[in-house]
Amino acid sequence: MPHDHHNHLSPSGHPFRADNDHPLSYWQTMEIAVRELLIEKGVTTAAEIARQIDAMDNRTPANGAAVVARAWTDPDFRAALQHDASVATSEMGFDIGPMKLIAVENTADLHNIVVCTLCSCYPRNLLGLPPDWYKSRAYRSRTVREPRRVLAEFGVTLPETTQIRVHDSTADMRYVVIPARPDGTDGWSTDDLAHLVTRDSMVGTGLPKSPDALA
Repeated sequence: MPHDHHNHLSPSGHPFRADNDHPLSYWQTMEIAVRELLIEKGVTTAAEIARQIDAMDNRTPANGAAVVARAWTDPDFRAALQHDASVATSEMGFDIGPMKLIAVENTADLHNIVVCTLCSCYPRNLLGLPPDWYKSRAYRSRTVREPRRVLAEFGVTLPETTQIRVHDSTADMRYVVIPARPDGTDGWSTDDLAHLVTRDSMVGTGLPKSPDALA
């Protein structure tokens, strides 16, 4: 399932994507009208909008990796993250906005996985844009029904004794998974630890890299 969207290739060898040349939808038309009205009224400018779009496009999983690495090394921050992840991450400069962010921690006995069954709610400020598979109907429906099988398709095979807990994101609530810190990383700096944190490990569909991967 993680790579289903690569099944159809264009003549150039790239994944096929349909042309976006259909008429504007109601919401696209509304967005243009509101944006032009805000600019006309002096509430904002085209340059400010462009800067904000650039800032949004530049968000990557490296933001979330920095949060995870700090949680692995700073017990006080880890406690703050578990108490109120929105506040804790904003103090690192990652503004989650009006929605509530909840950090869930993986342990030897518990594995968390995040889904949005209604659409594609995702902690974009920390992880950037969601991957295509996260938005797919298959992932959104099957993860709730058969999470262990879905994880196996991502290459994550867990002991039967490990509990799998599925968290359903909503329009006003986001989740981020704090994966278990890999063994053999005692004394590592937060920068080095952050290199072990993958996007999928913060969604719950993957695990952090092995320390050997950076050797």
